[in-house]
Amino acid sequence: MPDVARGVFPSERMAAVERYASLLAEAGVERGLIGPREVPRLWDRHLLNSAVLSEWVPPGVEVCDIGSGAGLPGVVLALARPDVRVTLVEPLLRRTVFLEEVVAELELAGQVEVVRARAEEVHGRRTFDVVTSRAVAPLERLLGWSMPLVAPSGALLAMKGSSVAEEVERTRAELAVWRCAEPEIGRLGESVLEEATWVLRVAWGDPASVSWPPQRAGAAKAGRSGAGGKRARRQSRRSGPT
Repeated sequence: MPDVARGVFPSERMAAVERYASLLAEAGVERGLIGPREVPRLWDRHLLNSAVLSEWVPPGVEVCDIGSGAGLPGVVLALARPDVRVTLVEPLLRRTVFLEEVVAELELAGQVEVVRARAEEVHGRRTFDVVTSRAVAPLERLLGWSMPLVAPSGALLAMKGSSVAEEVERTRAELAVWRCAEPEIGRLGESVLEEATWVLRVAWGDPASVSWPPQRAGAAKAGRSGAGGKRARRQSRRSGPT
């Protein structure tokens, strides 16, 4: 364990963090969740990289980590922040089995829940203060998976690469369709990581207007136009030719 980790994780969680690192390096590699070449850089590239996301997570919130995989960043975030509750959403059975074993082994059952599902299957059932993801999908797709899970006053937190600003520009139209506020981009862990990581925060533009299903820009207008067109056609059929 690098010394810098002691400034990121609570002292009472250090043993659990070390155990999780061992699980990733052993069972995680054996089951194909972590590549063998990732083991030497497990701390900086994966554990500490995920832990610094906590800098943008408010206290005491409900977090949903979509496409959690081996638990990055969801499990790490739970270890770094005992004050938050984390739901790990992952569709693949072998990954959810590993995650359930991790939760049991690290005694996180009261803080972390594992849900085997695609993000879309959770839509309309639950919302969260923070929805996290790490290298899951391009932003255009990520918005469709994540924003329906974001509570009115919540936000999406996506861990991205250094080209995140360009990705935001390419996705302006989709951000407008989802009625999102102006995205925030930040660099985290500059004093912790060999190479700081990038995070993107996307919130709702007007929290008061958020409902289920989320009202995408243009949908209401299209619906009204469609309804009006149907009424006009019915009236035309009733009146007959003139």
